[in-house]
Amino acid sequence: MNDASSGDTRPAGGARARWFELTRILAARNLKIRYKGSALGFFWSLLTPAATILMYAVFAKILKFAGGESYLPFLVTGIVVWGFTAGTLNDSLHAIAGNSNLVKKVYFPRAILPLSTTLANAVNFLLTLVPLLLYLALAGSLRLGHAYWLVPALALHLLLALGISCLVATLNVFFRDTQHAVGIGQLAWFFLTPVFYWPAMQVSAAPLPDAWRGLVYLNPMTGILAMYRRGLMGLELVPGAETMAAWNAPAAAAPSPWWLLASAATAALVFLLGSLALRRGDRSFGDVL
Repeated sequence: MNDASSGDTRPAGGARARWFELTRILAARNLKIRYKGSALGFFWSLLTPAATILMYAVFAKILKFAGGESYLPFLVTGIVVWGFTAGTLNDSLHAIAGNSNLVKKVYFPRAILPLSTTLANAVNFLLTLVPLLLYLALAGSLRLGHAYWLVPALALHLLLALGISCLVATLNVFFRDTQHAVGIGQLAWFFLTPVFYWPAMQVSAAPLPDAWRGLVYLNPMTGILAMYRRGLMGLELVPGAETMAAWNAPAAAAPSPWWLLASAATAALVFLLGSLALRRGDRSFGDVL
């Protein structure tokens, strides 16, 4: 079967408006499907993180987690932020493969499919920030003096999520084992990201020379999480010399804030690779599906 995408793909002015509208419709559809048949609908976007925070608070008291009073807010912030990454990663598996009829019958930029998936998860993420902000305020951990860091955090997070979505959606069309690899890879990525442990632990444990321990920020989520926690809780962007000393690491092991650029560069690279993969696979989607 010939894919409709094999023709001229240059958009006219009116086509751009139609494609923008299609993106909006698909993103809204993805959100509606998430809560289809649910009595509470979108309220689950608020109730789920609220219930998660409550459960962590209860178990933190029972298990007496180490890290002081700031640990639970630190952990919950990491869990909420990671939820956007994990949700986009999982939903992207079916962004193209799950819309085979649409792909084979109508021409439109295929990037709309992973884009709408990413936007739907972004909207859900923004809704989860409401109970998170409320919890941080009640816990006395809300520090908005550096809230401007939320702007680059969200921008890089969106860039990374869209790149992941394009890459995973494309790979799952041609290699159906992708969904199994994603499950394993996501678990490994979670443990390599300072979601539930302090960033200083990651830096101090890195088997690298002191001057190069900042390479842990090649994990884009390490830097992105640091920016969110800086913007919401006022925590340091990178572990300082005193923090490293508390973990029995030399002061020279404290990374420079410039290492955050490594996270930004990796996020941009993932976006580039995802875009290239989608563009290369575009012409064959109709035949394979």
